[in-house]
Amino acid sequence: MAINGNNILILVDGTAVAGTKTHKVQTKTAVVEKASATQQQWREFIPGRSEWGIDVNYLVTMVADIRKVLWNGRQVTIVVRDRAAGTSLTGSAICTQCEQNYARGALVNGSFSFKGSGPLT
Repeated sequence: MAINGNNILILVDGTAVAGTKTHKVQTKTAVVEKASATQQQWREFIPGRSEWGIDVNYLVTMVADIRKVLWNGRQVTIVVRDRAAGTSLTGSAICTQCEQNYARGALVNGSFSFKGSGPLT
């Protein structure tokens, strides 16, 4: 089943401050080489530690609170919802980059980059 692309919320102190227009969730796992004197030509690896991050293009939902997220280094809660399935992923993340765009007669929009801190569960 497909996940609706507009279901990521950025929460600060339990309040949603931005809804996404588009987003990209990245996860990756480091690999560690298994070293052994008996290994021949082929290298072998085991999984190491994992990490995640999210890049978000957003529309502001509460102008007063968006400034809490704008400063790089702010830790926030990220919620990725699949409303059709009734499930969600939640994690704590640190804002590493932000941008805001203002245009006369248009909604305030911008982008964030978040680095996950701990698991996305």
